[in-house]
Amino acid sequence: MEVLQLKPVSEVDGSVILPGSKSISNRTLLLAALANSTTEVCDLLVSDDTARMLEALQALGVKLEKVNETDWIVHGCGGNFPNKNADLFLGNAGTAFRPLTAVLALSGGDYKLSGVSRMHERPIADLVDALRQTGAVIEYLGNEGFPPLKISPAKIDVSKPIKIRGNVSSQFLTALLMALPLTKQLAVIEVVGELISKPYIEITLNLMACFGIKVAREGWKRFVIPANTEYHASKRVNVEGDASSASYFLAAGAIAGRCQVYGIGENSIQGDIKFCDALEKMGAKVEFSALTVESIRYGRLKAIDLDCNHIPDAAMTLAVMALFADGTTILRNIASWRVKETDRIKAMATELRKVGATVEEGADYLKITPPAKLTPNAVIDTYDDHRMAMCFSLVSLGGVPITINDPKCVAKTFPDYFEQFSKIVHL
Repeated sequence: MEVLQLKPVSEVDGSVILPGSKSISNRTLLLAALANSTTEVCDLLVSDDTARMLEALQALGVKLEKVNETDWIVHGCGGNFPNKNADLFLGNAGTAFRPLTAVLALSGGDYKLSGVSRMHERPIADLVDALRQTGAVIEYLGNEGFPPLKISPAKIDVSKPIKIRGNVSSQFLTALLMALPLTKQLAVIEVVGELISKPYIEITLNLMACFGIKVAREGWKRFVIPANTEYHASKRVNVEGDASSASYFLAAGAIAGRCQVYGIGENSIQGDIKFCDALEKMGAKVEFSALTVESIRYGRLKAIDLDCNHIPDAAMTLAVMALFADGTTILRNIASWRVKETDRIKAMATELRKVGATVEEGADYLKITPPAKLTPNAVIDTYDDHRMAMCFSLVSLGGVPITINDPKCVAKTFPDYFEQFSKIVHL
């Protein structure tokens, strides 16, 4: 297995151009493919996850033109994929697997969707159950409730409200929202229980509106998709920089100096921009412009007690920042970590203990007390999870060397992360 040894860092000072948002990139690609004409998608994230979506769309018969590494022209198919029989491999890309499951279930074709072994351990029963309420025909090809899936043509009826649990993954609701306009019928979704990760639904609704479909929302409990609507091409879409990826650099500035990120700003549509509020609560200084965010160290960081439902991905960064804070940090309402690329609550607790932290792990929370001194030369396992690798790079800011196992797992969302990280640190 490949390893990366990071040297002790004394200071951070620099700027980074962010890669495109994964959430916006894959949503935009799919909506552009379903639209009635041509869309130019600019500043697309270049990563494993977007590669899987691009491959899937091509396999479904969507014409794609590559302008350069980050810009693509997508020729929409008007909601009707040309290929009605396809076998799609989607890696570990939840932002591709879940929406495509819903869209293809309503597309009248024969499809198989599979991924890596971890994807086959990530639950999808809530989405499948919701789709079956419409008459969709979906079979599990392995373990009940998990991918891989076989989808067959079906007679779809959305005359009754579709119920879906809200406390497992917001991607399930996103998938339904994006797919139901294909029925051309009035459709109602009713969320059962609390909806987690609401900002990701905001991204979905915002992008659907960009492509001509406005969903009526009654609180976070009921969503109404109007009848006789279709996705209209949005001539040009510029993908924002990834706010989750920004969190590592903004955290670095708060811990050890200053760092500015380009590609997101004060008007970002991504929920993880709220990570900056957490930085300020911990004592850092944050400055915004239209296209940049800068974080600046402002003395010792303070521990926080935070409900992280609104920033589930960026909250992982806070777990490592807790190593540099005075007191015990508590991150609450993070049950969704359990069904991500790995069981992130368990993984984060295990690896934080390697560097000396005292960690209490609960069903939906972590309680982290930093050590008096970080343990040098810890070897961090990353569990094939890009965010584990990026988060633990920050330990080097404590002036200790650290080894990251399987560093190339960052290719999922940020292939050159460690190269960019090296540009802002001073040894």
